[in-house]
Amino acid sequence: MKTGKQIIGGPLIINGRQLTLSKAVRAGDFIFLTGQVPMKDGAPMTDGTIEEQTRVCIELIRETLKEAGCSLNDVVKSMVWLKNRDDFPGFNSVYGEYFSKGPPARSALVCDFLIDIKVEIECTAYKPEN
Repeated sequence: MKTGKQIIGGPLIINGRQLTLSKAVRAGDFIFLTGQVPMKDGAPMTDGTIEEQTRVCIELIRETLKEAGCSLNDVVKSMVWLKNRDDFPGFNSVYGEYFSKGPPARSALVCDFLIDIKVEIECTAYKPEN
């Protein structure tokens, strides 16, 4: 049985710069993912609809969860930041495609901190180590 924390995935690089954070961290039976922004070719995705950006975010989350031995079905909580409150219906439609059965608990906020992107999604998964 592993103890303490375990870093998941390699370094996070955006626009050629390595960030001072981890893609994900396992702490016991929980996996905490860093907020995922829509990325295209190693840079934030500054184009596309809210639906396209949401889909990219969730697919990147799926990849990180896979590195941790998890799937989207293991997500128990998500936190969402949207640049524009009017984007919520489009975001929610795509999110619902991925989390249609037994969806995780979720919080969502409008945030002007998102400058060039429309959405950021953070999540926590639960996957017992044994």
